[in-house]
Amino acid sequence: MQRLIRCTPMLFALMLLAGCGYNSLQVQEEAVFKAWADVESTLQRRSDLIPNLVETVRGYARHEAETLEAVINARAKATSVRVSPDDLSNPTAMANFQAAQGGLSSALGKLMVVVEQYPDLKANQNFLDLQNQLEGTENRINVARQRYNKAVEEFNGAIRKFPQSLTNSVLLHLDRKEYFKADEQAKTVPKVEF
Repeated sequence: MQRLIRCTPMLFALMLLAGCGYNSLQVQEEAVFKAWADVESTLQRRSDLIPNLVETVRGYARHEAETLEAVINARAKATSVRVSPDDLSNPTAMANFQAAQGGLSSALGKLMVVVEQYPDLKANQNFLDLQNQLEGTENRINVARQRYNKAVEEFNGAIRKFPQSLTNSVLLHLDRKEYFKADEQAKTVPKVEF
């Protein structure tokens, strides 16, 4: 009986620790980091495709150098702005990263307008293949961003719920992660004129 009385506090402490969320919070933070790595991977894929697309277009549209230069410069800026897993809690770093990616998306949109002006280019099989690759990559980026935001939602919710909030404030001190937000330009409805 004496032994049971001595073991009871230890058993109670073990039961509390098992339900405190220490391990689940660690796993959820890793899910955020993995989701962010997926976003970076798809952005890298886009960055790798752009030089091929630009070279194909350049061959057809030599006098549209300004648009092509804008794409090249936007790509350079987008690839120079990096966000490490440590920066996922930093709103300024995330905003800078998203602004650079938004600039690249805008430049690519202008490039597609140039493409519309050159019917021969649109018929070129190499260009069509690159355009399809780029479109698929943009879709992958969107999916990766959504998955990242879902992982952030789950993580941020977990560090705020009891008993994980207590575990986080006492043991882990994990920071809330920033969502990947829409570019300000994306909030404006584009005008289509015929």
